[in-house]
Amino acid sequence: MKIFKILYPPLKWKFWVILVLGFLCGVIIFLIYVSKATSYLSNSSETCMNCHIMAPQYSTWFHSSHRNFTNCNECHVPQDNLIRGYFFKAKDGLRHATIFTLRKEPQVIRIKEEGKKVVHENCLRCHSNIYENTFLINYNNNILSEQQNRDCMFCHKETPHGTISSLSSVPYSRVPLPESAVPSWLKKIMFNTK
Repeated sequence: MKIFKILYPPLKWKFWVILVLGFLCGVIIFLIYVSKATSYLSNSSETCMNCHIMAPQYSTWFHSSHRNFTNCNECHVPQDNLIRGYFFKAKDGLRHATIFTLRKEPQVIRIKEEGKKVVHENCLRCHSNIYENTFLINYNNNILSEQQNRDCMFCHKETPHGTISSLSSVPYSRVPLPESAVPSWLKKIMFNTK
């Protein structure tokens, strides 16, 4: 109760404190709505299209064989632990949101080192049956251990995104466009000329 009494504003400030808190809550709710923050809790690949700069990555994934079996999160987010997965997703998403908000996004998107490690872990998780080839164990055990320790991207750097390098690499690709952040009721008011 002592903390509540300390934080409780004086009676003459009560109106202004409620007004400021209401304004801040409204701004936060609006930002959550505009950024589609709740969509990032899902595993839908269309969520990545909230940012238009991901169009080449989405398009090349969509036209690859991986589309039938995985989504973006299954490759780019750790799958071994729910807490680690959401922590990685939040940290990476906050970095992406900051870069996009400050308009500092590069024309050529490159995966960071931490992301490469996660993708490699997930390649091994899905394709572990490749390492169960007993012929390789019998033929030469060194070949098998070398394969297991090598980075998958060394040979498969174009999987599944191909040789894309910038926003202009797939200009006519059909991708789900981000929806307008302006609610339909506000559009009616804004464009009503009567």
